[in-house]
Amino acid sequence: MNAQAQRPTAGSIDALLPQTQCTRCGYEGCLPYAEAIAAGTAPINQCPPGGAATIAALATLLDRAVQPLNPVNGNERAPLVAWIDEARCIGCARCLPPCPVDAIVGAAKFLHTVLADRCTGCELCIAPCPVDCIELRPASADPALKAPLHRQRYVAHKARLASRAAERQRQIDVQKAVVRAGSAPSQ
Repeated sequence: MNAQAQRPTAGSIDALLPQTQCTRCGYEGCLPYAEAIAAGTAPINQCPPGGAATIAALATLLDRAVQPLNPVNGNERAPLVAWIDEARCIGCARCLPPCPVDAIVGAAKFLHTVLADRCTGCELCIAPCPVDCIELRPASADPALKAPLHRQRYVAHKARLASRAAERQRQIDVQKAVVRAGSAPSQ
């Protein structure tokens, strides 16, 4: 067997990541980070949610030395989930788009809430909130057990966004065709 056949795949690397999709590694999500590791363009120590355990697992899989977590990417800490203070939420809906797993439910001008069992603790919802009604609280379950569910929800989220974008582009194309047909010289 050649060395290329023995190289771990992005999928096997992704399977070791916590699936928070937090972007603290510098990539759009866990899979892009795994792809960069597999390609040899990213170090294995950029995942604060995974911390030392993930770094050690990646080092074993890739036959590399264990490295300390890169502090530029953040610090390791106990798993957290987002929580919305209902008394302060104004229903602006700015927290909805950044959630990579659709763990926040609500609609514009209505109260929002976080489905704690689906939240990855990525923190991406905090910055857009104009009234600072989102805080992080300790997670009640081991996030490693939820990684497959988080991966599945992230894939579904990305597929939904792609479908919406394709539908919007289709609508734009139809409108352009109508405008072109209306401005064509009559014969």
